Amino acid sequence: MASTPSAHVSVLMVCMGNICRSPMAEAVFRHLVADAGIDAQVTIDSAGTHSYHLGHTPHPETQAELGRRGVEVGEQVSRLVTVADLDAHDFVVVMDDANLAGVREVAQQAGGEHQVSARIVRLMDYAPDAGATEVPDPYYVGGYDVVYDLVDAGCRGLLTAVEAELGRD
Repeated sequence: MASTPSAHVSVLMVCMGNICRSPMAEAVFRHLVADAGIDAQVTIDSAGTHSYHLGHTPHPETQAELGRRGVEVGEQVSRLVTVADLDAHDFVVVMDDANLAGVREVAQQAGGEHQVSARIVRLMDYAPDAGATEVPDPYYVGGYDVVYDLVDAGCRGLLTAVEAELGRD
């Protein structure tokens, strides 16, 4: 049985420090959503599982790679993922297994009988042909171009899922 289409979908991208991968994914997904003409129906944000860079803008190399690809960075500032995020967003999209564990830990903070409403998923689950199950963290080793390609592939697959959620498939 088909589900009832949603009028609005909210997506939260999550990585460790919220300065490299998740802001890149937020910017790329925002760009794709705008190109698809559904930006009024989709809210996009990003957060991190660790407080290393709270209040910082995206990493300079993230900004540079986005610029090379013609994608606007936006007004992003690093913040932590919260229990409230897990209720406020339809999709919480993590970059790797460590982020998945971190988000599940935040979900446990809700405690007791409370069940968060977000679908907690890996970005690369939406890019099965990309040859990767995780988006690697470029903070220490670089490879922002490779990370961009993986993020772009995952975001394109996620866009298809979001369009289906909105009844546009």
